[in-house]
Amino acid sequence: MISSSSGAAPWLIWALLSAMFASLTAIFAKLGLRGVDSDFATLIRTGVILLVLAGFVVWAGKWSDPRALAGKTWAFLVLSALATGASWVCYFRALKLGDAAKVAPVDKLSVVLVAIFAVAFLGERPALKDWCGIALVAAGVVLLSLRL
Repeated sequence: MISSSSGAAPWLIWALLSAMFASLTAIFAKLGLRGVDSDFATLIRTGVILLVLAGFVVWAGKWSDPRALAGKTWAFLVLSALATGASWVCYFRALKLGDAAKVAPVDKLSVVLVAIFAVAFLGERPALKDWCGIALVAAGVVLLSLRL
């Protein structure tokens, strides 16, 4: 549901902000990849993210002892980090080789894969209208990928 009595759903606001920043990521990265290896650029980006996020967590008073986290939590966070790193390496290489206006939308095939994985591993059950939207994303990716 997009709206409620208090306005837009909080998750939707954060998701839209994520989309906005992700779009800027593609543009800034494409400009920043000129004259630099994509893997090295990914390393620089990751270092900046680490510093900024660490500062924010400390500033916001959200720091806690990482040793207090359960082993299962650590395992899934490490797997998530590895998947993120692999995604970033692939994304930057794709941006280095292709147009940002094509790479970024194809990268959003992740929307389709998340839906499938959420059903398979999290037991989520998207509604028919959700599957229709997911199918449209998939169709858009296929259309962008075709050489016409």
